[in-house]
Amino acid sequence: MERYQQLFKRLADKKEGAFVPFVTLGDPSPEQSLKIIDTLIAAGADALELGIPFSDPLADGPTIQDATLRAFAAGVTPGHCFEMLAAIRQKYAEMPIGLLMYANLVFSNGIDAFYQRCAEVGVDSVLIADVPVVESAPFRAAAQRHGIAPIFICPPNADDALLREIASYGRGYTYLLSRAGVTGTEKRAQLPLHHLVAKLQEYHAAPPLQGFGISEPAQVRESLATGAAGAISGSAIVRIIEKNQHQPAEMLSQLNAFVSEMKAATRSQ
Repeated sequence: MERYQQLFKRLADKKEGAFVPFVTLGDPSPEQSLKIIDTLIAAGADALELGIPFSDPLADGPTIQDATLRAFAAGVTPGHCFEMLAAIRQKYAEMPIGLLMYANLVFSNGIDAFYQRCAEVGVDSVLIADVPVVESAPFRAAAQRHGIAPIFICPPNADDALLREIASYGRGYTYLLSRAGVTGTEKRAQLPLHHLVAKLQEYHAAPPLQGFGISEPAQVRESLATGAAGAISGSAIVRIIEKNQHQPAEMLSQLNAFVSEMKAATRSQ
């Protein structure tokens, strides 16, 4: 959890925003997935948001659903994912690592056991996409017991009561949703979100990172201009993996270029 606090302080001192890429663990294979993560970090990623392949991803658009299918085809299981997470943590001691999950995966071996496993491999935060704040008490309690930051989604139509709950219960960062719907770059992120960011700050919420539809540097700059602490990009990155799944060297080269460009946009405030 403290890795996020240290990151945001470090970035604030440099007057930079955070750029956080999302990928699905094991896509397109466990070996290539670890090389992808090395590339994302070398290119300037400030934190990682990682998915564990799941058979019914409600909030994911077709791009990330396909990533899940590729990981399944490579035989990736949650057990493999935790092994990969342990390897990533061992290599990158300071990097904040977040999981983007669905509740069924958390339930499968028991909520407490899931968060304990996360703590053992060095995960910093868990966002459960299909658990709203109002239903989150057992997850929050287990997260707290094991020192894991519970992350909550702040939708663009959040009312004051929800904003207060997110501020009260969330830790690490707040996932600020650009728009309703599923993930993907098919629809551009809708801005501005100034009023939400201002309210979250007023209620002392964890720093907001804007996600959904972030696919170009201009959108990163727009996110920071609203007062967000940074931006998360998933589908645009996963699309590069998809297009180059049979050309691993080209894939890594394109990922490096994309992340470098997106990170550069966080410095141009």
